[in-house]
Amino acid sequence: MLFSIIAPIILILLVIWLIVTNIRIVPQAHAYVVERLGAYHCTWQVGLHFKIPLIDKVAKKVSLKEHVIDFPPQPVITKDNVTIEIDTVVYFQITDPKLYTYGVENPMAAIENLTATTLRNIIGELELDGTLTSREHINSKIRLVLDEATDAWGIKINRVEVKNITPPRDIQMAMEKQMRAERERREAILRAEGEKKSAILIAEGNKEAVILEAEAAKQSAIKSAEGEAEAIRMVQQATADGLRMLSEAEPTQEVLTIKSLDAFQAAADGKATKIIIPSEIQGIAGLASSLTEIVKDPSAQAKKPVVKNGAPKK
Repeated sequence: MLFSIIAPIILILLVIWLIVTNIRIVPQAHAYVVERLGAYHCTWQVGLHFKIPLIDKVAKKVSLKEHVIDFPPQPVITKDNVTIEIDTVVYFQITDPKLYTYGVENPMAAIENLTATTLRNIIGELELDGTLTSREHINSKIRLVLDEATDAWGIKINRVEVKNITPPRDIQMAMEKQMRAERERREAILRAEGEKKSAILIAEGNKEAVILEAEAAKQSAIKSAEGEAEAIRMVQQATADGLRMLSEAEPTQEVLTIKSLDAFQAAADGKATKIIIPSEIQGIAGLASSLTEIVKDPSAQAKKPVVKNGAPKK
């Protein structure tokens, strides 16, 4: 009686357990590859799924996110027989879970070996200097080769980056010396160019200073000459105005005589060695001398006979 009650309960629990354990929820950016009786059946995408117990099996859970693999350094030989080590980083994404599951036994090892062989082929065509300066060329060429080869594995190569290029120690030392010599050469060139520009600027400054000084002297001479010309013009203008005013005043003979005496006095100021006296001024000078003598000797004026009516008075 007890067994008849427990057996159905156990059976029900077993059925529930089988149902629960065979329910699968595929999360975002994932895919499940399902096999039925050992053969590929389907690929589950995101959502709720149920598999048949003991018949269906989830063969592989595939992540559809972008993967990054950092491969260890690989020794490669350049065209000029220099052994260098290069490590690469590969970015890839699984596009077909079925091909990824059944295409190759170990996809990561296959990608690593394919990357190494492709890298050796590419670097073997380049010299050391070209290798160090051709990262973009190396990256793009490796990506094309890998993408074409991994297409059958359900893998899409998005990007390949050369992470490090490590030449031998002696090559590094030679490169450092070469770089140091190049820097010193550039420094010497820059210093020489600076000194040259400085000398040119100083010469141009001296040239401009001389030009400005000459221009200033020229302007000064012009202004001085203009000032002297203006002074002469004003003097001549004043003289002309005086003569004009004198002419307009209609001077008498006595005024002209006095002006002549003033002119004679100005001419005889002791600076001239020879003086030519006009006859008119000589007569005036004799008259002035006679008048001076009369003033100095009043007795002579008293002794002088007085003429009255044409006869001297005694």
